[in-house]
Amino acid sequence: MALGSTGPARTAETYPVPALMMAWGRGWAVSRGTSAPVEVPGGFRVDVGLPGHRVRHVLHTYDADALGRLGRELTAPGTWIKVSGDPAEFWAALPDGWTMGTAGYLMSVRFRAEPVRPPAPYTVQVDTEPGGGVVVATVRDGAGGRAAWGRLAPAGEFGIVDKVETEAAHRRRGLGGVLMRTLAARAAAGGLRTGILVATDDGRALYRTLGWVVRSDVPAAYRPELHPG
Repeated sequence: MALGSTGPARTAETYPVPALMMAWGRGWAVSRGTSAPVEVPGGFRVDVGLPGHRVRHVLHTYDADALGRLGRELTAPGTWIKVSGDPAEFWAALPDGWTMGTAGYLMSVRFRAEPVRPPAPYTVQVDTEPGGGVVVATVRDGAGGRAAWGRLAPAGEFGIVDKVETEAAHRRRGLGGVLMRTLAARAAAGGLRTGILVATDDGRALYRTLGWVVRSDVPAAYRPELHPG
């Protein structure tokens, strides 16, 4: 539904997984400053260009035969494949030579603005990067150092949350929740209705307490790059 519509708002849970995966890819590329995703059958490809992570293929629609063929075709070190689907089936379909990556979980939420009150002595700083409109939220400690941070990138009506981290010395103080609510409030104020992210095992528990819903597993595999650079 277009912004400004008078009809009922679509909930995050009603978007199909393929639409969420494609939007996530667009926002991820904006957040990371890579080239725009290129559509391929069943998903997209992004040229990342980093040592050990040269290119990634992300699939939302596939079968075991198609995945097996892709796994045999993609032989260059530093190549990644991510999919939305069952990790065991994903791993069984890939040929030898791939290494399993960290587990991921596609999650979505309906953005809403809530009061954000960081615990003393922490403060929250919000900046917008020039160009792509990426919002960067930073929680700072009493000395002004970075305690937690995260990014919000636009992708149409979606907001993609990315690179959320808390320094080890500042964990278990509620800063992750402060950061996520800050990004959600900024997204809602900017007309971004639905949040999307791909969480790790550690992040998934926090995001669930904030209303995020797991939509799909996102297993990953890569071709190791023994001598990057």
